[in-house]
Amino acid sequence: MTVGPSSTNMTSLAQLTSLGLFDAKVPRYTSYPTAPHFSNAVDATVFSNWIKAIPEGNRISLYVHVPFCRRLCWFCACRTQGTQSDSPVQAYLETLKQELALLKTVLPKGVTLSRLHWGGGTPTLLTAPMMTELANAIFDVAPLAEDAEFSVEIDPNEIDAARLDALAAAGMNRASIGVQDFDPEIQETIGRVQSYDVTKKAVDMIRARGINSLNADILFGLPNQSNARITESVQKLLSLSPDRVALYGYAHVPWMAKRQQMIPSDQLPTPQERLELFETAAKLFRWDGYADIGIDHFALHGDGLETAQTAGKLRRNFQGYTDDQADVLIGVGASSISRFPQGYAQNAPSTSAHTGAIRDDRFSIAKGHVFTADDLLRGRIIEALMCDFQVSTDEITGNFSISRPELRKCFDEVNAAFDGLLVVDSDYLFIPEQARPLTRMIARHFDAYDMSTAKHSSAI
Repeated sequence: MTVGPSSTNMTSLAQLTSLGLFDAKVPRYTSYPTAPHFSNAVDATVFSNWIKAIPEGNRISLYVHVPFCRRLCWFCACRTQGTQSDSPVQAYLETLKQELALLKTVLPKGVTLSRLHWGGGTPTLLTAPMMTELANAIFDVAPLAEDAEFSVEIDPNEIDAARLDALAAAGMNRASIGVQDFDPEIQETIGRVQSYDVTKKAVDMIRARGINSLNADILFGLPNQSNARITESVQKLLSLSPDRVALYGYAHVPWMAKRQQMIPSDQLPTPQERLELFETAAKLFRWDGYADIGIDHFALHGDGLETAQTAGKLRRNFQGYTDDQADVLIGVGASSISRFPQGYAQNAPSTSAHTGAIRDDRFSIAKGHVFTADDLLRGRIIEALMCDFQVSTDEITGNFSISRPELRKCFDEVNAAFDGLLVVDSDYLFIPEQARPLTRMIARHFDAYDMSTAKHSSAI
């Protein structure tokens, strides 16, 4: 979902309706092509060769996936599994250590980490000693670069002083907390009970250890959400002063995430109400001094995301928006996706299949995609739209095999499909503020892949 700095008025709302915004199902475009179009064209051998092709001394990003949760939140569509015992977590840690050791055998010399992110699931389910073990195993493969960012997703319900001490000692310098919504009734409905007091205590403990960079996620489009309720939740979140906020639209996809069948669909807001909820929350962030970042993020002025956006260097990946300029992201753990200049590679989604492959001393790559020249062209156009709301003719024609007349024809065709709402001339295609709720739909027009079988979330 995306909205520009000004509110949607009634005239533009009628236009958005006529253009199908409230009925459209489109990708979130955290990759291109999107994951449903991955195939078995990429295997462990291809993956290994791509790693070996990384230049010596290069900077890369590393993502570590921990798929376990103490409880399974009903709203979540991530690949996770519940556990009340530490034993499967310990066993999984051993798999991660073995996978990292395998990675070390093929990674070129001198590689450093510009970004390290632990996600899940609940990475803070690991005990303090487990966290130290994992960090040591990672840094045995590649150290953090001098200006690196090491971030961890922290569940306020699943954190304590010992674990935060271990993370701080390992070098974590950015924490990410999921809020979703602070309203108790909504929390009960989505299976995620997390009070404001528990969240604030976690934030205070994080900052007491000198970790001042804080991300927060909050959702709109949840059951029983109203403008008054989301206003109260956003104001509570603002009192915690996060540096960055992701304002995600809840994606109700019960055909893919069976646990979402626990959420009453008749209590979900309509698409038009979702748009209003987004705008209500977005206004509050802007009034509190946050800058719009892409389609659904906000950051304090001077933050790295705003600096990157101003410089035209904002990027988009599986974690959302980033200012990381590394061209390689390696995913470790079950279901993790890696990105290389040559393409994508995804580990086996199930923990058992992933563990089995690693124990056989081989990477668990289950599928992926090898980029074509057309993929790279379209992928960059889509990323530019999602990050900057505009595409530069000079950039595209200077870096890809397409002429200015050919690109202008594409721009004109897309503009015609959206009733001339876009701005197109010889230098760029630009999405003005009133048309920005359509950004993902506009990006879809540059997507060459068939969507007839892939089920995507609402465009809002």
